[in-house]
Amino acid sequence: MSSMSNGVANGKQNAHHLDRLGARPVGRQSSSKGVEAFSVVPSQVTGMDFLRDPKLYKGMAFSLEERQTLGIHGLLPPRIKTQEEMAEHSMRNLRRFDDPLNKYMFMADLLERNEKLFYKVLSENTEELMPIVYTPTVGLACQKFGLAFKRPKGLFITIHDKGHVYEVLKNWPEQDVRCIVVTDGERILGLGDLGAQGMGIPVGKLALNTAIAGIPPSQTLPITLDVGTNRQELLDDIDYIGLRHKRVTGQEYDDFIDEFMQAVVRRYGQNTLIQFEDFGNHNAFRFLKKYRDKYCTFNDDIQGTASVAVAGILAALKATNTKLKDHTFLFQGAGEAALGIANLIAMAMEKREGVPYEEGLKRVWLKDSRGLIVKERPDGGISVHKAPWAHEHKPMTDLGEIVKEIKPTVLIGAAAIPNVFTPEIIRDMATFNKQPVIFALSNPTSKAECTAEQAYVHSDGRAVFASGSPFPTYQGFGKTYEPGQGNNAYIFPGTSLGVICTGIHHISDSVFLSSAEGLADMVQDSDLAVGRLYPPLSSLREISVKIATKVAKEAYKSGSASTYPEPEDKEHFIRQQLYDYAYDTSLPARYGWPQEAFKKLEI
Repeated sequence: MSSMSNGVANGKQNAHHLDRLGARPVGRQSSSKGVEAFSVVPSQVTGMDFLRDPKLYKGMAFSLEERQTLGIHGLLPPRIKTQEEMAEHSMRNLRRFDDPLNKYMFMADLLERNEKLFYKVLSENTEELMPIVYTPTVGLACQKFGLAFKRPKGLFITIHDKGHVYEVLKNWPEQDVRCIVVTDGERILGLGDLGAQGMGIPVGKLALNTAIAGIPPSQTLPITLDVGTNRQELLDDIDYIGLRHKRVTGQEYDDFIDEFMQAVVRRYGQNTLIQFEDFGNHNAFRFLKKYRDKYCTFNDDIQGTASVAVAGILAALKATNTKLKDHTFLFQGAGEAALGIANLIAMAMEKREGVPYEEGLKRVWLKDSRGLIVKERPDGGISVHKAPWAHEHKPMTDLGEIVKEIKPTVLIGAAAIPNVFTPEIIRDMATFNKQPVIFALSNPTSKAECTAEQAYVHSDGRAVFASGSPFPTYQGFGKTYEPGQGNNAYIFPGTSLGVICTGIHHISDSVFLSSAEGLADMVQDSDLAVGRLYPPLSSLREISVKIATKVAKEAYKSGSASTYPEPEDKEHFIRQQLYDYAYDTSLPARYGWPQEAFKKLEI
């Protein structure tokens, strides 16, 4: 992920231009933009490789010289296009489709054909394409993954590979992997257990890491750990692509995960980032606690979701001119996302307003499937993860009654129960709050606790609203509302970029609080004026660089960075690492020799 200045060619190597931040070198060549581009070994590829390999293929953008030199002249139409023309053509083709799943398939096909064009299109049309390559459409794509599978996009490692996980990892063709997203498919978005078909999540997440944060695609690896599925309809599905048995659990499962973590370090190095995605609640918390101080890892469902939600809350403070300690928070849900957000809220109160962490916990209430989490709850008890938020209060089960009793100022949904924020609940929130803060964070859209329109209508236009999936603009009450989507894509790409560039070995929650603060700082008054608590998605690439820079600054300040010497201009250093999706020459470097090199030796 490094780049090389022109000074390298003159023998003036900059200390921060590394082939690998902390590991092995990679072959490179200078691109037309003056930064390094990943190259091939010229003697090991043929002209046909440039037509077959999506990393090398440029479509009709091959120059006449390239076509003739590579021996592919005549195999392409005679017109020579620019990459910009090809990107425009791709978008015109994509917009012909009405069905989001067809658009997803078009983008998947483009990635399989022309990698750099795919990332150019996605990077430059992020706001339009985010709902296609990621939530909500990626959920449907996972459900239909068996029907849509064409070519491998990631690595499937099964429980029956136990004892040979390292050998399977070696089959991945890239040698310089720095960022892995892994799932076991047990809790895909709000859709539940999708087994091996959850592969769409790691693929989508890492595509965004490249498009948004500039992490080179060759350094990313999507992995699905297939231990079976407990969803009978998948086991009975003739097109299901995974193991056809119930999930393996217990010690055998734990040993398998241990072996996987060890194999990653053996293969790719100690500071390879391992991002856990969509594991079941009972495993997600265990693994985060077990591995966070041993590996470079985080759980996006717990920590990433928490970070983007807290960023929205910090922005809501600007909109309402309040402080965190002025608020009472009530969560519908007490799973990975809710507990992660609740923890980060208490941390933010302590860091920003001096409220002791234990006091901050008292301002946060959670409701799970058995009711309000209170001490000595008679029905269902309290798990160890939920215990810090168990307060002294009578047991209650109905959300509407709990809202009337607790009178929260902030209501957050994170349990994938659609329409649970009823008109009555929203009206009650508006009754005892001038500006009720309502976050419907569950996704995909079909699982949202309420729509943006419902939040505005039933609060007389006073709700401060954010959601996990996109909702359209709403006009009413004399103004236009543009609800913000609290998408994890605001956080995990920039955070991952910062972690990789600075060589952080262990990722603490403070990293995600820093990311949340960095994101909230970028929310402008113009955003708040239309009810948007997040910056426009069109600026995601710049947001990721800013978040990575903030992560880097705090990493060096806290001593958790390992990339040395410390760069003076950290933002410039990070920008030097970004992937360049512009086409480069397909020809090897050519240069002359001095005339005296050809003189005959006089005897």
